[in-house]
Amino acid sequence: MIAALLSRLNIRGDAALPLLARVTFAATLAGYFWASAMTKLGDGPFSPALGAYAQIFPRQLEAAGYDLSQLGVWHWMVVIAGTWAEFALPALLILGLATRLAALGLIGFVTLQTLTDLIGHHADASTIGAWFDRVPDSLILDQRLFWFMLFVTLVLKGGGPLSADRLIARRLIRSEM
Repeated sequence: MIAALLSRLNIRGDAALPLLARVTFAATLAGYFWASAMTKLGDGPFSPALGAYAQIFPRQLEAAGYDLSQLGVWHWMVVIAGTWAEFALPALLILGLATRLAALGLIGFVTLQTLTDLIGHHADASTIGAWFDRVPDSLILDQRLFWFMLFVTLVLKGGGPLSADRLIARRLIRSEM
């Protein structure tokens, strides 16, 4: 009886976990990413604000005297890609469209964001925090570990049964029959 119950929980858990991860992301982190992306928009979709460069290239912008003309095309491309990634990747994750790829993209994005915070913005020890301490709310190590766990779950499990990925897969299977 217990084995049958555990088996049913495993089956339902495998179906529910990706949806719960996507809803958790939508409820807690999507707004964070979109608000951050909005701060990077300038006069148009391909004209980033000064703040975008300050967030992504803090040291280089300071060394250039906050004169954007001193930065190159590469800096512009990175800022544009980062800005649009902050819009697109969360949207894809919420829809469950290319879920694994979007989650993997967010892992890379947050890794670069973390390195920028640590190296470019000189995060202090209280912001960085420490694992295995009694304080679970540091902005970098603690919070981003939770973010990574959410993203890794979606990389491993995909979008789940209630996702655009599954809908597309069902249509492709039907069209092959």
